[in-house]
This record gives sequence, structure tokens and C-alpha cells, in this order.
Amino acid sequence: MNASRDSITRLSHYRRVIFKLKSLGFRRVFSDNLGDALGISSVQVRKDFSEFGLTGNKKGGYQIDEIIVDLDRILGKDMLRKVVVVGCGRMGKTLMSYSGFSGEGIKVVAGFDADPSNIDPDGRIPILDVLEMPEYIRKEKIQIAILTVPEHTAPTLLEQLKSMGIKGILNFAPVQAHSTPNCEIRNINIALELENMFYFVNAPE
Repeated sequence: MNASRDSITRLSHYRRVIFKLKSLGFRRVFSDNLGDALGISSVQVRKDFSEFGLTGNKKGGYQIDEIIVDLDRILGKDMLRKVVVVGCGRMGKTLMSYSGFSGEGIKVVAGFDADPSNIDPDGRIPILDVLEMPEYIRKEKIQIAILTVPEHTAPTLLEQLKSMGIKGILNFAPVQAHSTPNCEIRNINIALELENMFYFVNAPE
């Protein structure tokens, strides 16, 4: 199924809301509950669920435990998802130490860097020489990489990661990269996002 990026994003938001409702003691959830929580229509919720074969009924809603299992399966959260970080400077190391990944079934299993001073193969999360990356990715069947390298090295590493079979790249490098049929790339430009935020905060009403 070739689902849209927006519908996949909404599924992740639905999942978070459903977990919150479960923690409050709810056993069933309705499309109205989810729509209200996310500021969208209940029709959109039902349309998204229908697209992925998630069923409920108008009077009984969706059984929470069942819908969580289904959402985890669709989003790949029913298995451990391994990620590597390429570029282990300040940002790379910060991402490697982020504790929130584990709660989402995501594990950063290794980092890679070209600077010998950053190499730490015996660390809690090993940081290896970038030359070891092709063999590691092949052996560990890694599909996702986070790229946090300087602008001048990013284009080469992006191409190398794609050639190694990486299927998804979260790109924090200050270059705009484009997805290909075999590799989904998300560009994260923190400076640009902050610039946009300042504009909207200070825009005249």
C-alpha cells in the first residue's frame, strides 16, 4: 500500500492519543474522540482507518487494545527498529543519547564518524570508523540512518548510504536532499524551522 505521508503521520498521532486514553481507563475510542484531540473531522479519522483496513462500528467505536495492535503492526512498532547515526559530533551524540527512542521501539545501535577523536567502539552505543559502515549496515540489515554531518560531506554520504541499501534517511545536514524510489529522505533544518517560527510569532495580526 502506498499511503500518503500525511495519513501515516496522522496514524502516529492517533496512536499517541489512544495510548493516553487507555492510561485514563478507556477501553473504546470513537472517531469523534480522535478528531477532537487532533483538530480534524471524524470523517477524516474514519477515512484514514478505512484506508488501512482498521474497522470499528458506529455505536461501539474501536476497541482500544485491538486498535493499538493494528497500529503497531502498520507503523512497524511491533518489532525492534534499528537505526544508525552518521556523524557523531554534538548533535549526533545528543540524538544517540535521546531516551525517548526506546519507548517507541527504536534503538540507535551504532554511530559512525571520520574523526578519530570521536571513535569509541566500546561505548554504550559504539561509535565506529565510517569505513566500517558498509559492512555493518549489511551485516545488521540496517534500513534507517540519521545523518548529522557538515555540509561539505553530506552529498557524498547521502549517496553512499543509498548505495549501501539504506531505505530511509533523516537528514539533519544543512543540504536539501531529495527522496528517490528506493530511499525516503526527510530534511530537518532546525535553523529554518526557527526562522519560520519567529516570523509567525512576530507577524502583524
